[in-house]
Amino acid sequence: MSALLPAAAAAVPALTGWTAHTLWLRRRLELARRDPLTGLWTRDAFERRATRLLRRGLCAVLVIDLDGFKAVNDRYGHAAGDEVIRGVAASLTNTLDGHAPGGRTGGILARLGGDEFAAVVPLRSETVLLWLLRGLHSDITAPLPVDGRELTVGASIGACWTGDAPELDLSAALRRADEAMYIAKRDGGGWLTAAPDAPAFATVHGRRAGRDGTHTAPQGGAA
Repeated sequence: MSALLPAAAAAVPALTGWTAHTLWLRRRLELARRDPLTGLWTRDAFERRATRLLRRGLCAVLVIDLDGFKAVNDRYGHAAGDEVIRGVAASLTNTLDGHAPGGRTGGILARLGGDEFAAVVPLRSETVLLWLLRGLHSDITAPLPVDGRELTVGASIGACWTGDAPELDLSAALRRADEAMYIAKRDGGGWLTAAPDAPAFATVHGRRAGRDGTHTAPQGGAA
């Protein structure tokens, strides 16, 4: 027994070093899945987690696009634009968490790129969704203090509640939310929920065909 003690003691530093390395590696992998500006999930990480969340029950799928963001960048510079993006990300996080008991929605939030965001939030009621959309839009468009001035942007939000179409997968739900967002933006901003009988449109990775970052797809794709 006594002979085993020195060997065990010698193994402790090696085990400690291995544990530290494992934690460091996990941390690096976690950071690689996060948007460096906002800390939100990137697209790939979001899609994996959101797909699992949709399989568990009714959810709202949201696509959020800022209005007037380019004007902020052009007038005040990219550093100010970055602060606006960070502020919007914080507002989205706070609102999505704040509407749930205990401050945790269990939802998934991502920055898709540029000034576009997406979220999947567990929701049992479309009434709650309408309340949530109003709160999100109000918080995003509130004045944000940046370098001694208050900057504002608009927002267009599209939503798809899977209670209206439980057969939808993530790509199709994002597609409906994206189309609703586009209609809201075309009409001057605000928020809009996708109709239960929304027609099928060409879909490219859950986005309206023809948007930046997509290629034209044949008509008749998933809704």
